[in-house]
Amino acid sequence: MVSSKLSAPPASAAAPGTESRRKAWSLTALLVVLYVVNYGDKAAFGIIAQSLKDELDISASQIGLVGSLFFFAFTVGGFFAGALNKWLSLRTVLIVLAIVWAFAMLPMVFAATFGVLVVSRMLLGFAEGPSSALIHTATYSWHTPAKRGFPGALLASAASISKIALAPLLAYFSVTFGWRSALITMAVLGVVWCFFWTRHWEVGPYIPAKATKNSVDPDEEPRVPWRRILLTRTFISGAFLVASIYALVTVVLTWLPSYFEVGLGYSRLQSGSMLAIPSVAGLVSLIGGTLLSDRLLAKGWSSRLVRIVAPSICVVLGGGILFFLPSISSSPGAVAIVSIGYGVGVVVLPLCNAAISEICPPRQTAGTLGIFLALMAIGGLIGPYVTGLIVDAAATPGLGYATAFQTLGLASALGAVLTLIFADPDRDKDLVRGRAPQRY
Repeated sequence: MVSSKLSAPPASAAAPGTESRRKAWSLTALLVVLYVVNYGDKAAFGIIAQSLKDELDISASQIGLVGSLFFFAFTVGGFFAGALNKWLSLRTVLIVLAIVWAFAMLPMVFAATFGVLVVSRMLLGFAEGPSSALIHTATYSWHTPAKRGFPGALLASAASISKIALAPLLAYFSVTFGWRSALITMAVLGVVWCFFWTRHWEVGPYIPAKATKNSVDPDEEPRVPWRRILLTRTFISGAFLVASIYALVTVVLTWLPSYFEVGLGYSRLQSGSMLAIPSVAGLVSLIGGTLLSDRLLAKGWSSRLVRIVAPSICVVLGGGILFFLPSISSSPGAVAIVSIGYGVGVVVLPLCNAAISEICPPRQTAGTLGIFLALMAIGGLIGPYVTGLIVDAAATPGLGYATAFQTLGLASALGAVLTLIFADPDRDKDLVRGRAPQRY
């Protein structure tokens, strides 16, 4: 029995189509947990924002500036995803990044000043920047291109899972034991994840982290000049769209508990816990939309229709719903508008990522997604700070937050219209590989 076990090839050496699907989904789940921790780090800042504002005596625009500086560092870090994937194995690079996240939580626990807050959040952002592309690459290594919508949705749903599972816990700890307890909790969770990662991770057969004799033959998908990928209309219009949606996601993470507390009148504990409400809508949208998209692709529907047209229409609808937020006077009604507008639009994130992964050769997936997700993070650079400025300038905080969400809805709807006009993964996949595009 021992000899048979030792002689069996590792899962990562299996030919595509022969790998263990149980192993594939188990490791996908492990990566989703890492992404949940990743978003928990972001959500923790939103939950303790008002406590920091009170203790450090800072303004809403300063809180927004810290949020945007985090995403500035996040954007810069994202451009290193391809290089890190080339220099280090996925096993090594993700454990290093996760440890940095954990320790980046701690400076504010021991020295709470505005300067320390800025530096610790920027360190966290820089370390989290490459992780999005690397986590997607690791996940995609276990799934064929035609079936990446649902795994991608599980990753995208990590933001919702974090706000549903972690936000109420962090809010309770923050109110009961002080805001520092939320940061300590996230640091501990990051270290615990590293233990499971080192014991169980294996790379899958579809996007090898490094070339080996058992990898997919790179000659079948030769590398192409980066400009050929990055200048496609799918990449450019898709980047604008996901940046506008990500601005909404980051404003929800940074500001939604504050909106519920000072804008709608809920208590601090209620506001932190209610961060889960939009996430439920987002989770339903993500899981349902991507399951349907993968099924339609399997039936022969075009990638443009499934991964571009349908989710872009959802974004237009979500933006239209958010447009009415300033005119809603009821607090429960405002919560419902934000939740539905947010939930309808976020389905575009995993589907657009999957579409981008289609147009590039497998060995350039990490680099392509790293650049794409770094450009996406520009939305996070802009959204929180602009929201803080709008709130400081508004007649009331509630009106300021509502106006900010309305503006974000309009921006995302515009991005969706541009993507509807210009994006076509099937066409651009042919162009990237130097083939004449077919008529789809």
